[in-house]
Amino acid sequence: MTDNDDPFAGIPDDLTADLDRAEQILAIRVERRTYNKPVTVIEGFDPDAVDVKALGTDIKRAMGAGGTVDDGTIEVQGDHETRVREFLVERGFEIA
Repeated sequence: MTDNDDPFAGIPDDLTADLDRAEQILAIRVERRTYNKPVTVIEGFDPDAVDVKALGTDIKRAMGAGGTVDDGTIEVQGDHETRVREFLVERGFEIA
């Protein structure tokens, strides 16, 4: 592939990362787990465009909650749907 074929040719890397984020459409939902405890689930990440593990750490820290990252899905303990949505939109993600 030549520079003429690359739609991002000449665009700085930090801006192409923003474009990669904007092209992803994430889904956020709250599930009830054992003992009816809520868990916020975020799905739809492109693992080639986003460091999901680092983003999961940032989200958990911002929410002050525990959680896990597994197979490109972030799970945060508690019902944080609104706050997680705001957090991700501020970072350039699109939410379904």
